[in-house]
Amino acid sequence: MFPELDTSSIAHAIQLALAPVFLLTALGAMLAVMTGRLARIVDRARTLESHVARQQDDVEHKRAELVLIARRARVVSWAIALCTTTALLVAAVVATLFLGAVFQYQAAVAVALLFIMAMITMIASLSFFLREVFLSTSTLRFNGASLRELSRRKPVKRD
Repeated sequence: MFPELDTSSIAHAIQLALAPVFLLTALGAMLAVMTGRLARIVDRARTLESHVARQQDDVEHKRAELVLIARRARVVSWAIALCTTTALLVAAVVATLFLGAVFQYQAAVAVALLFIMAMITMIASLSFFLREVFLSTSTLRFNGASLRELSRRKPVKRD
């Protein structure tokens, strides 16, 4: 059933698979960051919903913020889905490399296509993540001023 396997061909397959395995580690770290952001978004949404439900002051502002938070959650969810897809594609690259080594068939085209698809989904995932970061910082306010307004002000000289 299995063709004759020599140690050098398996060792070579392991060497080829190391880079994608390190990429899987990085993707795991990225997923942890993204899910952490999603958790914070959900926590903030729950806090705002409880404030709106109790009819506390500034309900209209809180509802507007809830709309933005829902948008952020949707964007970061897409980023997580695409990052997970990237991890699945990279895992498929590793499996294809090993299957090619074990069954001694040319897997170069399949590996290349899977890796290209992985990079495309990774680019899309990072783009969605960056969009969510921009959405979150667009609403930051310090003493009533937005980040944009504060960055355009000249610093106050202190004597």
